[in-house]
Amino acid sequence: MSPVVSLTQEDMDLQPVDMDLTNVAPESPSSQQTEVAGGAEQQAMRVYLRVRPFSREEHSDKEDQDCVVIENSQTVTLNAPKGSATMKSSEKGIGMSIHKFTFSKIFGPEMMQSELFEDTVKSQMSDFLEGKNALIFSYGVTNAGKTYTIQGTPRDPGILPRVLDATFHYIGSHMYECMDLKPYLRNDAQYLDPDQVKQERSAKAAIFASVKEDCDPPRASFGSESSMYSARAGSSSSSSSFSYDQPMFASNPTESGSSQFALWVAFFEIYNEYVYDLLQPSLCPKSKKRAALRVCDDGGGSAYVKDLRWINIQTPGEAFKLLQFGNKNRSAAATKMNHSSSRSHSIFTIKLLKIDGSTVERISEFSLCDLAGSERCNKTKTFGERLKEAGNINNSLLILGKCLTGLRNNQTDRVKSSYIPFRESKLTKLFQTFFLGKGSTSMIVNINQCASTYDETLHVMKFSAVAKQVVQVIPDKPLRSHAPCLVGRDGKPLVRNCRINSQDLESYLSEDELLDEEDEADMSMLPQNELVNMIESLRTKLLAERRKNLVQEMEIRKEMGDAMLQQLMESEEHRSRELEELKESYQERLENTFDMYKDAIKDHAYQCAMKDLEDDYVPFDEFVAEEEKVEVLKRKVLELETLMANNGGGTCGPTEDQSCQTPSKATEAADEQYKRLLKEKCAIERMCDDKQELILSLEKRLKELSQTLKNVRDGYLEKSADLDGLQWKHDEQTQCMEDILQQNVKKDGEIASLKAELAKLTQKSPVQAKPKRGLFANLREAVTSPHKGTPSRTSRRTVKTVPK
Repeated sequence: MSPVVSLTQEDMDLQPVDMDLTNVAPESPSSQQTEVAGGAEQQAMRVYLRVRPFSREEHSDKEDQDCVVIENSQTVTLNAPKGSATMKSSEKGIGMSIHKFTFSKIFGPEMMQSELFEDTVKSQMSDFLEGKNALIFSYGVTNAGKTYTIQGTPRDPGILPRVLDATFHYIGSHMYECMDLKPYLRNDAQYLDPDQVKQERSAKAAIFASVKEDCDPPRASFGSESSMYSARAGSSSSSSSFSYDQPMFASNPTESGSSQFALWVAFFEIYNEYVYDLLQPSLCPKSKKRAALRVCDDGGGSAYVKDLRWINIQTPGEAFKLLQFGNKNRSAAATKMNHSSSRSHSIFTIKLLKIDGSTVERISEFSLCDLAGSERCNKTKTFGERLKEAGNINNSLLILGKCLTGLRNNQTDRVKSSYIPFRESKLTKLFQTFFLGKGSTSMIVNINQCASTYDETLHVMKFSAVAKQVVQVIPDKPLRSHAPCLVGRDGKPLVRNCRINSQDLESYLSEDELLDEEDEADMSMLPQNELVNMIESLRTKLLAERRKNLVQEMEIRKEMGDAMLQQLMESEEHRSRELEELKESYQERLENTFDMYKDAIKDHAYQCAMKDLEDDYVPFDEFVAEEEKVEVLKRKVLELETLMANNGGGTCGPTEDQSCQTPSKATEAADEQYKRLLKEKCAIERMCDDKQELILSLEKRLKELSQTLKNVRDGYLEKSADLDGLQWKHDEQTQCMEDILQQNVKKDGEIASLKAELAKLTQKSPVQAKPKRGLFANLREAVTSPHKGTPSRTSRRTVKTVPK
């Protein structure tokens, strides 16, 4: 077995990761198609490779680094360029830098559309015209040429226009012009009354009226791909209808008798895992959401799109208009790698009805699917709605890869079969019938040679290597033994020309109705012992099935109980974590509040102290000078007092005026000094009053802060009480969980006892003796025992005849 390559996931890249199948030798034609028992045809899925040529911009950007080398018509080699993730991995010793892949056939950049059709589709086209089903889908990265390969351009048509043209050439003049026979479900036909035919014609005319005759080709869904291919391929015709030089399939002379052919087509897309009809006229404004269709099962294992519009076409021009109308409604958007990238998987289905008189002999189906390109979001620079589209595209392609891998594994290892996830995607659910052998399937892989997209191209090649190993077992002429059933307007089998197929009628009757027709059952040919053995075997199978269902139900109940218990435990653990986180957050918030208030009080005290210091600050020199002045004034006062005391009892001499004048000046100076000191005292008293007021305001602020702290403390105590209550609830829930665990243990014991009793009952004989009541009575009781409560049978012999 080849080593498994581990690929990293980037952004929303959901590329299918499968086994690295390199250095594979080309397989011989005998290994591709063999005959198995029963005349069935066994063949490997045909996978073709088409390489897109370079554009001028890619040449200028030096994208040509010989990454893709075509060795021959079946082998291609991929060389990792410098800077790619594959080259970096190989330099580290992980993986290889050179990979080889084989295909059914490889088409180079110079290959034309006509040659591609001749070598890939022509064989499947022959099977389709002979009554078999066929599917072709294109796969590759974005901007690799998928849409161009399927649809082409008006001057250089692709596979789809050429298939339609070949079908019309084959039908020739044997076109069934009436529109009263229409495909129904997946493999049946429906007869339409005149009112329904009128509605079909009106719907068809409404679509054609919205398409102009002389308009340009449909929106540039081909983008730069068409220009690159058109530079290599020649143009044949510029007309809007599909016309070629010579017909590829001539009308079959053996079928040209009374047989006629009706051609019906449908065109829909799968966008974001929703199915939308592209042939539905838009009767509502564009802002309104489109109506999504459902993918249902027809009861025979085949999926179909419910309420899908089928249009009857009778000329190639009508086919071109329908294709043009559908392309106009298809979802597309611009990305960095492609200015008009398809954002959905589009599927164009053709159904060919072979009609002999008023009977539909066979129905064959040909589906062509244009898959949206897988892409890496970091390269296409998608975001928003484009990112969601890319995720859905990559996811559906990933599921497609899983289905192909599962088919390959089941075919290689038949002992251990793996689950195939067909129903996980709308795309694979619709393709399931083709993959399981109810039609031939081919895949056309489109790649470009750019060095910047080498890693994505390598993923696509590994995907194709897995698809090429899928083997299809196609029964020989599967539609001959089961002719399509013709139903009426109510979906019931239709009686035409007073005849009805009994097998078709039985397929639409329920089990009870079929079992109640005992008067028509001829049991007289069987011996009595064989009938008894048949009854006993049926009863044994019934009891075994009931035991199996009982065991399965018990296992399912146990699994559901375990899952519920696990969910409860996870929710309880999550709730406990939330409580702890809430408690921690409350504590942290309280601590932060306390720290905030402390810092605010400290800042306020510091600012007040600094302000007081600035107001009362006196320089040291000025203070010393003032002190000296005060000392001088004190000495003068003492001298004056001493002088006045000495001169108080003496006589006046000649210097009386001078002695009287001197004390008066000293007294004035002392008064001035006294006044100045009094003013300073008043100023100091006022300053003391201001300080006292400041102290009172600070005390008031401290009281407010104390009240705030008290409120915060009360809130903290309240939150603590809430936390205690939550903790108490947590304890109660823990106790409940323990009780549930104990009950679960008891239930497990009961289940074990039931299994033991079931084993004992199994060992005993399941058949109990009953009184002999007669052959047909015992047979009727054994067959109808699961439906004891069903009402009495109703007669279904009379079938309403629907007029033509």
